[in-house]
Amino acid sequence: MTPLMKTYVLKLYVAGNTPNSVRALRTLKNILEEEFKGVYALKVIDVLKNPQLAEEDKILATPTLSKVLPPPVRKIIGDLSDREKVLIGLDLLYEELSERDEDF
Repeated sequence: MTPLMKTYVLKLYVAGNTPNSVRALRTLKNILEEEFKGVYALKVIDVLKNPQLAEEDKILATPTLSKVLPPPVRKIIGDLSDREKVLIGLDLLYEELSERDEDF
């Protein structure tokens, strides 16, 4: 029996098609394809078109990545160019280190 894989639900809040927004989306997609292997759902929300969604989720700056599931909710602000910071924010780097420790 294979172990159940976590499914990550993420929201990326951007403000239009700015360079930071484009960079954040491109970087995030690279990370997701390499690290999540298809077990994620990503919703990109343009706060200029949907300001009410940003207000509901208390988004104060863009780009902001919000991890909704699995708990706890985490938010990462910025263009996501620091891969290690993103992985730590998504609880992926910690799990990766824990799995390596179990191998020894």
